[in-house]
Amino acid sequence: MQHAVGSPLPPPHQPGHGPAVGWSPAAHQPGPPQGPAPVPPPPAPGYPAAPLRAPAPHPGPAPGQGPQQPPVAPSAPSAPPVPETTGHVPLPPGGPVAVPSVPPATAAPDPTTTTLAVLLIGPAGAGKTSVAKYWADHRRVPTAHISLDDVREWVRSGFADPQTGWNEHSEAQYRLARRTCGFSARNFLANGISCILDDAVFPDRPVVGLGGWKRHVGPGLLPVVLLPGLDIVLERNAERSGNRRLTDEEVARIHGRMAGWYGSGLPIIDNSQLDVPETAHLLDEVLSRSIASPPNW
Repeated sequence: MQHAVGSPLPPPHQPGHGPAVGWSPAAHQPGPPQGPAPVPPPPAPGYPAAPLRAPAPHPGPAPGQGPQQPPVAPSAPSAPPVPETTGHVPLPPGGPVAVPSVPPATAAPDPTTTTLAVLLIGPAGAGKTSVAKYWADHRRVPTAHISLDDVREWVRSGFADPQTGWNEHSEAQYRLARRTCGFSARNFLANGISCILDDAVFPDRPVVGLGGWKRHVGPGLLPVVLLPGLDIVLERNAERSGNRRLTDEEVARIHGRMAGWYGSGLPIIDNSQLDVPETAHLLDEVLSRSIASPPNW
């Protein structure tokens, strides 16, 4: 969204910020009024006047030498810069997180101690949010959970609910929320905090979905698809309330579109028969393989 930009208004006059326009500073200069130098009074009777002394001659330069230069006072050492105390770490140049480097080792990399950026993909009712929260809660390194649906719902008045129809307003708010999530993820990663994001990314919209996440976070983002069976998704969706609950027809339509991830090269977890801790454990195994051999996406 663009806003009109114009020149800011000049600030109002403040005391101590210079004279006001049309006001002469000489009218308020302290001290006696300007005028001719005063004449000293005559000496008192009986006391001789003090002899006038000529000013001492300034020694000139020695023969053969140029004019002397006045001595230069040594400059005071510059004060050291004030250290940053806010705890903010600036983003690295370019911003996007790179593919995590794996030290040469015979054992598989440990995803529980590596700083990662994970994108958990799946339809409504797949358990993305529950698995992402559990996975972030039980890691041995600092980890943040970023849900795109939560960020979209930061908009209160004027919220474009996709359930009422996908239009230009819901599309714009989705893109804005994804960009906000991407910046948050990069900021966490720049401060040494891993993050896991969840979103219902469709394989038939690569520019809007997966490509957008790659642009906003970086090529080091590790996508994983969570795709249980349709009956499981319908059962979990029925337990929801509010605008998070969809109609059965909508759930079936989304689940059918998500099936396009098969054959895409992305790792897919079928958690139909798994609870949340078991799915999170399997997610660690999948991420370990993705770190050793990043998927081509």
